[in-house]
Amino acid sequence: MPPPPRTVPRDRAVLDDCQAAVGYQFRKPELLKAALTHTSGANTRAASNERLEFLGDSVLGLVTCEELFRRFPEYQEGDLTKVKSVVVSRKTCAAFSQEMGLGDFLFLGKGVGNYGELPSNILADVFESLVAAIFLDGGWDAARDFVKRFVGPEIDRVAQEAVGANAKSQFQHVVQQLYGEAPRYAVLDEQGPDHDKCFKVAAQAAGYQFPPAWGRNKKDAELRAALNGLAEIRGEELPTH
Repeated sequence: MPPPPRTVPRDRAVLDDCQAAVGYQFRKPELLKAALTHTSGANTRAASNERLEFLGDSVLGLVTCEELFRRFPEYQEGDLTKVKSVVVSRKTCAAFSQEMGLGDFLFLGKGVGNYGELPSNILADVFESLVAAIFLDGGWDAARDFVKRFVGPEIDRVAQEAVGANAKSQFQHVVQQLYGEAPRYAVLDEQGPDHDKCFKVAAQAAGYQFPPAWGRNKKDAELRAALNGLAEIRGEELPTH
């Protein structure tokens, strides 16, 4: 009679699934277990992920600062700080955790998370703890590669919005000089279902309408319309349509 199949302990199964979701294989799985252990699910406070969270916050900040320093040599300290504050905010870290589904792998005490979604602060904490665990397990290169997977696209998004906002301010200044009034933005068209509309917007001043642009929301469309307006005034090719 064949022996009964061996069952994988729950903790090991959770850690295996988590490593697959994270895209990193730990040499020391106990570090991942510690990163996933909330204070409510730990035997002692020292066994929770609080200490890892402290370290991970610094590693996350350093990787982000290095990326910003390399990508934007023209940025001054104030500009770098503004982008960093958004990229490594608690809200953003919680979103990173949600992207990987880390909430499904947490070791929590009874009653925590049983009533709907996990609090965002818990999700933010576990992302920072995970960064620290990868740093301790694989070193700086492993931690940097992991963090860059998430903060890279976020840096691009925040920097693009900053550039767009600056362009909108520049456009207003130029239009006021040329026409004696600030530009207004008019919605010319909208398409798509209510939950996913895109908008066609044009800047207008003193009866003149600048080339319109489409955007995924009204704010985005206004930024694109401002870029089109600047390009037309400067005699350049329109950057957006």
